[in-house]
This record gives sequence, C-alpha cells and structure tokens, in this order.
Amino acid sequence: MTALRSRSGQLRLVFAFVIGLLGYFGVTSDTWAGGPRHHRLVTVPQEDRFMPFALTIRAGETVEWVNLDTDDHTVVSDDSFNTAGPGGIDQLLPGTDSNGGRPGRFTLLFDKAGTFVYYCRFHAVLDADHQPVAPGPKGGIQGGSTFGTPSNFGTPMSGVITVLDDDGDEGG
Repeated sequence: MTALRSRSGQLRLVFAFVIGLLGYFGVTSDTWAGGPRHHRLVTVPQEDRFMPFALTIRAGETVEWVNLDTDDHTVVSDDSFNTAGPGGIDQLLPGTDSNGGRPGRFTLLFDKAGTFVYYCRFHAVLDADHQPVAPGPKGGIQGGSTFGTPSNFGTPMSGVITVLDDDGDEGG
C-alpha cells in the first residue's frame, strides 16, 4: 500500500511538472480551448529597428514586442492600411534605461486575417500617402560614414504583420 501511495505521489509530481513546463512555454488552457495557438515575438534589438521587419502569422495568434534597447520605442498602428488588427494602437515600449533594466513588453492578439502595419513614432512619421518615412530634414538622422559611404540613411523604424486565416489566405 505504501509503494502504491509513493507511486501515486510521484505521478502527481510529474504531472505538475509537465503542466508547469507547458505554462512556461505559453501553452495554456486558452490554447486548448481555441484561444491563441502560437505566441510570436518581435524584438527591438539594441538599435532602432523591429526584428523581424515582416512577420506572417495565423488568425488567433498573439505577437509580443520586446524592447531590448536602452532607448524607449513605440508600436503605433498605421490605420490607413491595417485590416487585421485593432486600430488606434500607440503603445510605449520602455527601454531598459527607463524601465529598471528590464525590457519593455507589449502583446496583441490578432483574431482576423489581413495586414497590420506599424511604426515607432520616435523613429518614423507618416508621409502624405500614410507611408512610414524616417523623420528629419533629409529623411532621418544624418551623419558619419562607413568606409567613405554616408551612414544613417534614414530608414524608418516600421514593420508589417500579415495575418492568414485558417485556410492560409490573407483577408482584406
């Protein structure tokens, strides 16, 4: 009888460990109940860009932005082009300098197919055609050179997420 209780206790411990691992890797009861299937990541490395620039996901998945840079950045939706995500997004992603050494984080759930275009309002502005362009008088921060070639060409800090439906089609 004692051996049976011991075995039952071991099985409960293994079960709890497996459930803990599933939670650690983002598999929750929401996942099993038709909630978000995957959690995708966009990072701001220690420079002014989103990585990856372009991301393709399926409806029902979440995307988390993580700012690993020391500077603050933002995620701002370009609502003139967005067909997949919520509008009016203007979320601060604190940098590690202003966030106690921790990266800033922001997560969105995409529940329908389409396109989500976004940019950092500190490192891009929208032109007359609602396209993200780098701020500054010459299209961004100018200065310096690398091997005699001007650097800092003024690439806007922006990105795009394509959300596919369950059939692999893009909405619109």
